[in-house]
Amino acid sequence: MDEDESFEYTVGGGAEDEFAAMLFGSTEGKRSNRVPITYRWRDMDARTAEAVWKHLGLWVQWLVDTYHLSTSVVPDCWWRHSDMVAELYGLQRAEQASYTEDDGGFGPVTFHERLTSSIERMREHTRTAGCVGLQAHREPSRRNLPAGGPGSSGWDPESGG
Repeated sequence: MDEDESFEYTVGGGAEDEFAAMLFGSTEGKRSNRVPITYRWRDMDARTAEAVWKHLGLWVQWLVDTYHLSTSVVPDCWWRHSDMVAELYGLQRAEQASYTEDDGGFGPVTFHERLTSSIERMREHTRTAGCVGLQAHREPSRRNLPAGGPGSSGWDPESGG
């Protein structure tokens, strides 16, 4: 590319704002018509959660079938482990995002790179949970942080407690 060339383009009639809003969500108060597809689990209402769980369950079945994943990667009780749910949901969102109309063709390769890393993390989650060795679900123990830290009533960041 020559120094004189640029990536700028001119589109008349305010179409630049519409295009930027589509790509980046908003510009000068304009909102994108795209619907958000990724949610934080803790922020979902019951109706949204039901739809997301159903879609995730179908997607996990597809993932296990397509990539021949064993129970040492995705245990049969995966939905009962918050770390597995978070990993699988993130992977599902990455896979969906890799097939958007504005992807230049690198999305599917990037998804497979993420999949490789994700499989290793899921294998570790499964090993830690211990469900596969027991051939049954093992409820993870809950760790409670000591009282008095951030988020506790009366906590003061200035005094450190």
